[in-house]
Amino acid sequence: MRRSLAILLGRLARFATRLRGGGSAFPGYLVRKIWPRFIEDVSAQWSHGVIFVLGSNGKSTTTHMVSELLRAHGLKVFTNPTGANLPQGIASAMLSEVTVSGRLPADVAVLEVDEAFSVDLAQLLRPRTVLMLNCQVDQLYRFYETERVADMMLDASVLASENIVTNREDPLLSQVGSRLGSRSTPRVSYFGASDDVLRASKHGLLGAPDFRDETAESRPVALGEVRSFGGRDATIAVGDESITVELPARGLHYAVDAAAASATASLVLGSTFDSASVIEAFATMRPAYGRGEVIPFGDESVEFVMFKNGPSLQLNLDSLLTPPQQVMFALDEGTPDISWIYDVSFDSLDHVDVVTGEKAWQVALRLEYAGVPVGSVEPDLEKAIELMRRMPSPTEDRKLWFVNYEQMMLARKFLGFPDLETRL
Repeated sequence: MRRSLAILLGRLARFATRLRGGGSAFPGYLVRKIWPRFIEDVSAQWSHGVIFVLGSNGKSTTTHMVSELLRAHGLKVFTNPTGANLPQGIASAMLSEVTVSGRLPADVAVLEVDEAFSVDLAQLLRPRTVLMLNCQVDQLYRFYETERVADMMLDASVLASENIVTNREDPLLSQVGSRLGSRSTPRVSYFGASDDVLRASKHGLLGAPDFRDETAESRPVALGEVRSFGGRDATIAVGDESITVELPARGLHYAVDAAAASATASLVLGSTFDSASVIEAFATMRPAYGRGEVIPFGDESVEFVMFKNGPSLQLNLDSLLTPPQQVMFALDEGTPDISWIYDVSFDSLDHVDVVTGEKAWQVALRLEYAGVPVGSVEPDLEKAIELMRRMPSPTEDRKLWFVNYEQMMLARKFLGFPDLETRL
């Protein structure tokens, strides 16, 4: 009775907060106050267990990729699609699918998890597999040092019961073996990119060492490795097989995320892993929420390019084959310290039409130093969108908006797309 009451009250809170246009975490907080073991008890039902996805960048995209690959193989997947990655956010996501009796019909959960809560959540959910993507400079106002973030991820990863999948090219996360010591479980597998692919990228992976021929032989073999890459096409070696896939968004970082997702799926699925299903899944895969997502904009369309820190912005800029015709850049206080913007190369842009958000003037100053002309500075996002609306349609491509997370959410709302989730 108490469990049913907790779910009903949580759903009511979810309905009320969604009517107000937000509040995704509060319903999870409420249900856990009434049913403290809500997350643990519901997750114990899943036959294929739980997969954690950790990392400074790419968590939402890779969570989406892993989920779609497993669905393509016939598994029913539960995930947290809007990137709500704290305990209360994950509990809120569960409320969208759990029955009043406390059943959540799924075979496996693929969860994006905040690094700061990864150990606590690992102790609650007991993941079978932990996937670690990268450890890059991010949220220093919160974490202070990247090594601290790496320690959080490494400590969580060794709590996996079966598999750790980690980035061979990350100098911190690739050292997970030292945390395991002589333990034989969990098993460690790697993903990454070939030397040729890394060298061909303008800024590499921003953290990957500059591997040379004499050191390449000492690198561990990757279960998933990007062998070639161009635009939205990538060839990925998964074990002894090579698979050519179409990526949901452009950029080397998406290709590496695809290698990570493919490697993880192969471990979860074992002998049932099928390359044809992987190819089909990527061919029909839509971009993750706000990450390369294309949204209607009157008679035109807008591509959202979301960034959260210097490395993610740089890799997204590097993905541009030619300077876009129409560009808006939106950054607000959701990213408090943007001093890293002076480490970013803006060579891929020849202009920015509108700069907006609370950090608009700081961004405009950086672009001025970089020699990138700025058409307008309008801190109010809604007004900035109207400036973009009045511009003539681009002749060769869609409008491109670089946005941090908060500005992405707000811009989607102004365009009539307030939330990814539709269920109440």
